[in-house]
Amino acid sequence: MEDQILDLETKYWHGMANHDYETVKNLTYFPCTTVSKQGVKSIDEPTFKQMFEQGEGMKMSIKGITEAVIEMFSKSFATIGYIVEIETDNNGEKTSSKCACSSAWIQENGVWKCQLHSESDLK
Repeated sequence: MEDQILDLETKYWHGMANHDYETVKNLTYFPCTTVSKQGVKSIDEPTFKQMFEQGEGMKMSIKGITEAVIEMFSKSFATIGYIVEIETDNNGEKTSSKCACSSAWIQENGVWKCQLHSESDLK
């Protein structure tokens, strides 16, 4: 099951990188909670879609997910923490970054969805 959680997290990132809203939406439990340098937010689906669409012009490439620590608390609840390396191109402005991330996954009716995600930029 731990491999499945890592695969889901990877699929989520690739959905973001490919600007594939359907994939990301189907992997998200609404309302979802995000924790980042912008603060803590509870986000409903319409707001999530609006935020997702704001990144339409940005290109993102996931270079790797490493140091994954996965905990299975039950057959329907898991957490994952890891480091992700990202390259972005926002209208010709290219940047590379590393983030320490964590997510909480809930399985409901046989489907895993992410309810909580946090990101912290690494130097």
